[in-house]
Amino acid sequence: MATGKDRQKQLAREHHERQLQRRIEREQQSRRTAIIGSTVGVVVVVGGIVAAVALLGGDPQPDAAASPSASAPAQETSAPSASPAAGPKPYDAKTGTCDYVADPTGGTVKDVGLPPKKAGTKPATKTMTLKTNLGDIEVKLDNAKAPCTVNSLEFLADKNYYDGSKCHRLGSDQFPMLQCGDPKAKADGKNPTDGQGGPGYVMAEENLEGATYKRGVMAMAKTQAPGSTGSQFFLVYGDIGLTPDYTPVGTITKGLDILDKVNKAGVMAGSGGDGTGAPKETVEIKDVTIAGKS
Repeated sequence: MATGKDRQKQLAREHHERQLQRRIEREQQSRRTAIIGSTVGVVVVVGGIVAAVALLGGDPQPDAAASPSASAPAQETSAPSASPAAGPKPYDAKTGTCDYVADPTGGTVKDVGLPPKKAGTKPATKTMTLKTNLGDIEVKLDNAKAPCTVNSLEFLADKNYYDGSKCHRLGSDQFPMLQCGDPKAKADGKNPTDGQGGPGYVMAEENLEGATYKRGVMAMAKTQAPGSTGSQFFLVYGDIGLTPDYTPVGTITKGLDILDKVNKAGVMAGSGGDGTGAPKETVEIKDVTIAGKS
């Protein structure tokens, strides 16, 4: 028969086990909610999606079936993530203007200037074509719901910002996304600064209400801080259970077969540490064009 001391020991042991389990669950949840962003030293995701979540800001959060260690697409940053003190502000529908501010996290910058502040919501959609070494990937951009993001993408495309860049982070069947948009990434599995590149400016996130990240979605990577969206983005070829923190900017209408092929080839050994990393099948963006200008 158990004594009073035995019972106390049992209760203490059960209390300790409950505390340990809660701590494990908190750590897993923290990893799952990492952001998709660019790696300025920070992240993402979405191709790798996170701790260096800073790909573009952070790593996309894996869905319940994904490995807890996979991080969301994020922009990696070399400096601690921090949001601009007074901005950036969201789209002002009354004046039709956007707010683009200097990226406070630093990182590797390909400076092509700032996009024009004026951005219209018409036409409602525009077509972005990513010409890659593996074929064209086309995306229907939601200009009506993400005008500042589309305006930025159009500006960067016109400046040839993405030309010659390589998609640096690939997920897996559990975290199905390919992250691109770092113009300095080598995508060789050896370069520690992959995911840290950006245009030197950031903007507010858009179109977040009810946002989901299903197969065919293109969304923007970011760091954990709000208002940290830059040039990096991730292309989803499965379903990812991310929280609605990353701007869903469009829908892939052509080229999902290319993403499936890249996914099938897998990730370079040892390049990610969280199941993500540089894709074995190199994806190089040769040119980006956007049709349907206002």
